[in-house]
Amino acid sequence: MTDTSATAGRQSLPEFIALVALLISMVALTIDAMLPALPAIGRDLAVLRANDTQLVVSLFFLGFAVGQLIYGPLSDSLGRKGVILAGLVVFGAGCVLSMTATDYTVMLIGRVLQGLGVAAPRIVTLAIVRDRYAGRGMARIMSFVMAVFIVVPALAPSLGQGIEHLADWRAIFFSLIALGLIGGLWMHVRLEETLPRENRAPLSAGRVWSAVVETLQTRVAAGYTIAGGFIFGAFVGYLSTAQQVFQTVYGVGDDFPIYFAVLALSIGASSFLNARLVMRLGMRFLSFLAVFAMSALSAGFALAAYFLDGGLPFLGFMAWGVLSFFWVGLLFGNLNALAMEPLGHIAGTAASVIGAGSTLLSMVFGVAVGQAFDGSAVPLIGGFAVLGLGCGVTMLITNRGWHGADSA
Repeated sequence: MTDTSATAGRQSLPEFIALVALLISMVALTIDAMLPALPAIGRDLAVLRANDTQLVVSLFFLGFAVGQLIYGPLSDSLGRKGVILAGLVVFGAGCVLSMTATDYTVMLIGRVLQGLGVAAPRIVTLAIVRDRYAGRGMARIMSFVMAVFIVVPALAPSLGQGIEHLADWRAIFFSLIALGLIGGLWMHVRLEETLPRENRAPLSAGRVWSAVVETLQTRVAAGYTIAGGFIFGAFVGYLSTAQQVFQTVYGVGDDFPIYFAVLALSIGASSFLNARLVMRLGMRFLSFLAVFAMSALSAGFALAAYFLDGGLPFLGFMAWGVLSFFWVGLLFGNLNALAMEPLGHIAGTAASVIGAGSTLLSMVFGVAVGQAFDGSAVPLIGGFAVLGLGCGVTMLITNRGWHGADSA
């Protein structure tokens, strides 16, 4: 393991890993902890259509997409810690707005602000790891971080449901504010700035715009950004409708977080497997295998759900979810890495553009899947089939004539 900073800081390695995992996991917590509370939010804020409560999830991604474009370039010029703290302030303001909302529009504005703010710890923390570690050392650190992070989506709905039962849904936002304060204070006191002033890039709109244009004009980067938007869009559709599918369609009640956790852990298992397979089989091969397997699987289950009397049984839905999410787990990391492959010389800004682009597309696709909810699991499963096919076709077009390396 190689530490590339002038100093490794005052933290032990376990403490550094725990802090990074906490900051990165705030995105998942802010989304998933709200899922059990969506019906109560809809009732208290007089939401007329049940499907409209999905906007609590989907509009979060609007702010998150915009934030990714902002914080990456800013942190290269102004330093890491100050930018993260600024984002946490915006995040806290959004939580206060949502927590005190008596109108659904105000709630949604708060959610956009939360996404805008939490993009800072999510994006800039990765830059902090790059500042301190390189090569195998960075890979080792991120493996430890992801091992902690994978647990968060599995537990977040249970935490949100527990808080709602003890108090009400507004207390979930108070808990998120407390988490942001803990993370910000911990980072401020214990983490030394990892980007010295002499290593910072000038804050130049021209430099940033040039990198943005180059990213958008690079066929591989643009193609895999769109492909990632399709797949992440299917997942956003799932997040938006998970509460309705589990509790309205299948009536699992307070057991919803348990079943949600099972599907989340399926993604985690495939992520670990991907780390072992990708060096032998390559990112492109695994991505093509995963996307077409997921699409075919989802098409079959969607047809079964449509034609079966009474719809797809619950065990059938869980079987589809575990299998499909396993393939999705193979796609998340590989598509992003493939998009970044030719842009190592502008990695920071390119990562922001690719992340923002795929997130914006995913919000559009995810809203379409969510709003198609009709009291059955068919729109969700069918959405995975259609969006998976769109991803696969985009990958085929993108790879035509491309002979770049396939592992990094």
